[in-house]
Amino acid sequence: MTDIVTRARARLRHADPQAAGIRFEALDSWRGICALLVALMHFPAAGPITESLFVRNAYLFVDYFFVLSGFVIAHGYCHRLGTGLDYMRFAILRTGRIYPLHAAVLLLFVAFETLRWTVPALQGDGAAPFTEATGLRELLNSLQLLNGLGVEDRLTWNGPSWSISAEFWTYLLFGAAVLILGRGIWVALIAAIVAGPAVIYAFSPDYMDATWDLGFVRCLYGFSLGALLCQLAGPGLLRARGQGAVRSEPSTMWTVAEVLAVAAVVGFVSAVGRGPASVAAPFLFAVVLWIFAHERGLVSRVLRTRLFFWLGTLSYGIYLVHIFVQSRMINVASLAQKVTGTELVGTFSLGGSELYGFGVGGAIFGTVMVAVMIVLVVATALAGHFLVERPFQRLSRKLADSLASLRTTRSVAKNVGSRAPA
Repeated sequence: MTDIVTRARARLRHADPQAAGIRFEALDSWRGICALLVALMHFPAAGPITESLFVRNAYLFVDYFFVLSGFVIAHGYCHRLGTGLDYMRFAILRTGRIYPLHAAVLLLFVAFETLRWTVPALQGDGAAPFTEATGLRELLNSLQLLNGLGVEDRLTWNGPSWSISAEFWTYLLFGAAVLILGRGIWVALIAAIVAGPAVIYAFSPDYMDATWDLGFVRCLYGFSLGALLCQLAGPGLLRARGQGAVRSEPSTMWTVAEVLAVAAVVGFVSAVGRGPASVAAPFLFAVVLWIFAHERGLVSRVLRTRLFFWLGTLSYGIYLVHIFVQSRMINVASLAQKVTGTELVGTFSLGGSELYGFGVGGAIFGTVMVAVMIVLVVATALAGHFLVERPFQRLSRKLADSLASLRTTRSVAKNVGSRAPA
């Protein structure tokens, strides 16, 4: 019986797509690149990088996260959610993946807000500590991952975490739908893919740039599209990967397809801005995802190198910590400005908006600060990965495995009992 339990534990442990099975390395690398692009978009600095239309509209890359999540989660779990215990295990693994780092970064924001409260000189010209966007009610909502479900009237605390909130509840909803509908999950996916863009087009003032208000709808739309892509194209991809095509020499045809896909993304993101065409972004990302999931071209080969591998590994941390790091950079520069009398930060115009940041020292100084920001964000994400992400992922897997053990023990006991002589 012990051997049976051990083997079953091993099979269930490998049900986690992050632990075993096929890993789409090029897609993970793209996630890291997209996280950096979002960080660049949020950084108030002058220079050709941050002032480019491509970076100014990089909010759309959040939709790549949603489409990729739907694809990967469907690949890992669609055929493994058959019981309530399966669902509990799924929920534990997903919670262990995203919540600990979210809570840790939120704790950093609370610590700094407390510092502002105790040191009046740090309060500046903004709102008083623990008020408005950093109020206690808003903190409670963020802790419960409700800040992306339309319960707020603005972005609060760690602004980008609205998408973490939306994605978390989408995970749970998707898992429940698979448990209830089984193979019929495609009906729910198509319904979300049809309704999502319609709702966003009709009710979002900035179309796809929906966050605290319609962010959950935006996430459901992209996630469902990725999951449906996995349902339709997954078997073919698995066959191609199983035949070892990924490790063969890059194909000219696939290299051309990858280059055209990158060009399409750059052109689309640069052109659509926050207009109605932005609603089509998840469909473009789904096509790009399908192309790069084959990993047959030269671009994919580059994306599978160690540098991009680590960028993909740190993508979640980069996305969660970048606002905190950028804000503290501005705080430090403001203090240095008072001490030295050298103008380092101030109000400037970027993309038609008035911002406060590294825009008063010219393009060269702003570009240098962009480089410093990237280094600091990646370093902070690396620390978060080893100090928070990895330990809590291991903990969540242990807890999930204990459920697997419980299920296996019950199953074995039931089988033994049914075979016992009357």
